[in-house]
Amino acid sequence: MAYEIIDSCVNCWACEPLCPSQAISEQRPHFRIDAKKCTECEGDYADPQCVSICPIEGAILNPFGEAANPPGSLTGIQPERMAQVMAEIQAR
Repeated sequence: MAYEIIDSCVNCWACEPLCPSQAISEQRPHFRIDAKKCTECEGDYADPQCVSICPIEGAILNPFGEAANPPGSLTGIQPERMAQVMAEIQAR
């Protein structure tokens, strides 16, 4: 089991230097986690370091394929409220 970086990654370089197992590498179109190297930070940290530092909600999936930082988890703005505000802005 390993974490996975997906297309919403913006290549900000935040995660790569923090990975204790050096499982993250720069690739195109976005960074990748080598599943063979990823230890999920077990034994090193209480929380996966890539997830802890990633500034993009939903860019990293946990081993179950779920967003490790789901929408609203970093901004505090729940997805329903974000959709409502975006609709209001577009209506102007």
